[in-house]
Amino acid sequence: MDGNGRWAQGRDLPRVEGHRRGIETVEEISEACRNIGVKYLTLYAFSDENWERPLDEIKALMGLLVAFLKMKRQKLIDNQIRFTVIGDRERLPGEVQAAIKDVEDATKGEKGMTLLVALSYGSRTEICRAAQKAVDAGVKELTPEAISEHLDTAGIPDPDLLIRTSGEKRISNFLLWQMAYTEFYFTEKLWPDFGRGDLEAAIKDYRQRERRFGKTSEQL
Repeated sequence: MDGNGRWAQGRDLPRVEGHRRGIETVEEISEACRNIGVKYLTLYAFSDENWERPLDEIKALMGLLVAFLKMKRQKLIDNQIRFTVIGDRERLPGEVQAAIKDVEDATKGEKGMTLLVALSYGSRTEICRAAQKAVDAGVKELTPEAISEHLDTAGIPDPDLLIRTSGEKRISNFLLWQMAYTEFYFTEKLWPDFGRGDLEAAIKDYRQRERRFGKTSEQL
């Protein structure tokens, strides 16, 4: 979800206003995905590397996250959306951890859509955690299946489509293991300006692609 800061700077606003507007886009796109029939939506909200940002910006982001969770808790339930977080949540402030647990517990039975938010997340550290968990569980051979079973996303299908906003064209340490066969879609739109029409355009583009997973067209 790139471009919040640039969106604000382009309007002579503080960066936090871009993040505030970005959270409104999160709500809009989450609801659109739920209505379209998307079963799993993963949002990359805060990376391992983002801890290097200015402290004031980090505090503002965490405050916005807590406010969002408290405000939208019931709406997630009403829309049958299960909420969960992937990443190293132990690095998150206690108030954030408590808000996450509250919403996770409240929505754990919802079946309409699963909304995953990647917080304090880095794919390389996730893979290392998964390997260590597998070893600690007594796994004798580290197969791809053994790693997948111990990732933060265990039990969740690998993503079909990655959408990256703001013109950036890189993965940035996001779901490296899970995106082995994911289709990529890049847009120049900044995240606060990304709307339902943009989402539908990305999905339309995705549906026109042939996904072969290493096979030939004739084998499909």
